[in-house]
Amino acid sequence: MKNKFIYTLACTVALSITSCSKDFLEIVPYDTPTVDGFYNSRDEIRSVTATLYGRPWFEYNDKFSWAAGDGMAGDLFNDYQHEGQLFFFQYSDNNDIISQGWRSLYNIVAYSNAIINDMPRVAGGNNVAQEDIDAALGEARFTRAYAYYLLAEYWDEVPIIENAAGLIAADNIQVEKNTTSSVYEFIIRDLEFAAENLPASDVEGRVTQWAAKGLLAKVHLTRAHRLGMQGDFGTASAYAQDVIQNSGHSLMSNYADLFKIENNNNSETLYALQWIGGTWGLGNSRQAVFARNARITNNSEAWGGFKSATFSFMENLQQNAEGRTDLRRPAIYMTLGDHYPEIMRSEGGYTYNLVTPDPEGDGNLDDPNFLLNNIKKYVVGSMDDVGRAVNNQGVPLNQYMLRLADVYLIHTEAAIGAGNETADGAAMNSYNAVRARAGLAPRASVTYRQLFNERRVEFGMEGINWLDVKRFFYKEPGTAIDYLNNQDRAAGYERRVDAAGEPIGDANSFEGYVRIEPETPVNVSPNNMRFPVPNAEVSYNPNLGPSAQAVDYVFE
Repeated sequence: MKNKFIYTLACTVALSITSCSKDFLEIVPYDTPTVDGFYNSRDEIRSVTATLYGRPWFEYNDKFSWAAGDGMAGDLFNDYQHEGQLFFFQYSDNNDIISQGWRSLYNIVAYSNAIINDMPRVAGGNNVAQEDIDAALGEARFTRAYAYYLLAEYWDEVPIIENAAGLIAADNIQVEKNTTSSVYEFIIRDLEFAAENLPASDVEGRVTQWAAKGLLAKVHLTRAHRLGMQGDFGTASAYAQDVIQNSGHSLMSNYADLFKIENNNNSETLYALQWIGGTWGLGNSRQAVFARNARITNNSEAWGGFKSATFSFMENLQQNAEGRTDLRRPAIYMTLGDHYPEIMRSEGGYTYNLVTPDPEGDGNLDDPNFLLNNIKKYVVGSMDDVGRAVNNQGVPLNQYMLRLADVYLIHTEAAIGAGNETADGAAMNSYNAVRARAGLAPRASVTYRQLFNERRVEFGMEGINWLDVKRFFYKEPGTAIDYLNNQDRAAGYERRVDAAGEPIGDANSFEGYVRIEPETPVNVSPNNMRFPVPNAEVSYNPNLGPSAQAVDYVFE
């Protein structure tokens, strides 16, 4: 019996036709009996590559992305079960979220490989233009590269799989891990192909050569920090500048507008997962897991009551603003007094109170959160608010994977390079463009830590900040570990009471609460900087175990 790991790697895309309002998201059947009768035209090819932008990513996006990307980074407080284990670094190789992330990313690799391995042969035999075949390969190889980038950053040495069916046919299912340098080389080769063969522009939502070049900038920057390949800093800078200067993309003028359904595939989007409403597995589940309560969603899908921005994240935001008001803050998390006219529109909008008593006297409509705030990003409100279905954990709000602001700050980080500061004019223009949108003062120069702090705010609760922590760790291992250990992760608030245990002060004001410190601080070690391969996979294939030697990949 084949184990789950190999099944995941070898699976083909078994999809059913789904009705939706966007032609781009129409899904066609794709399995072994039909593949040779398909790929008769450019449109048929693109109907298959369209599937790469949603369903294969659902499990990654549903929990792993934010539990690891925001929770482990120390930005999003969450103490619930296996998700909370990641936040507190108390996980093991049996953690469900880690297993889901591994399975999901290799599923994405399998989806991509199914197209890469079968489509050119069939489409070529059907006389489809080579340009169209190569463009579709560019989409699939871009998607595979992104999945491997995440695998490399979370697990380090992982197996490179190009053709799982071939491995099974050769009875070579106990695959070996490949070296970090091999994995990066594999990613870069995929992205270089994508950059060369993807168009400069396409219909909304499709990746173009600019997405590939933007991700190439990020991967080269990461490899420069991780493997000490100094030339990669210059390569990263060149790719970033190319995107900034020549792509035609631009920053949205209002940060909060980035996270509204009507602005899907806006001018800042380079790569985003494309979700539809009302359908589990094809919609964005972030609102369901982030929303404070059912008053906001007007359905039962609101499980974010105890998820919040951490003390460390809030303090970083304030320090980075240097006395100014950071305009990004209300779009990232909600706290006392914030008003959102786009939510609960029929009632005049939603105002965030720490406590909202039920006027009928039956408890509270809103209860205080442990950190007196709740996540706002990716929370859009009810169907009445947005005019579209938001049930079944399916909100039609795209999930950013790469946006132009990221490339701007990659450009600045590449200019800092192996040093600690830059005053380079072009790099500072990129950096200050991001700060200007946030209403913050420009800087004449920027240190690495200032840039790191800026990125932390800009991409807060978008599931990518752990990747920044990893680059910090590659650059300054001890300092990065100290940074994680000094975040006071378990600190929160409790109601202020007198000696008799009676409440003091207003329950709907900060003065009615007192900060409490954790009894046991969170302890992070260098061993926590990469995930273990799930135990079930190692049990079947010891080549994936922590003591197994990784091997260089043989490129053809």
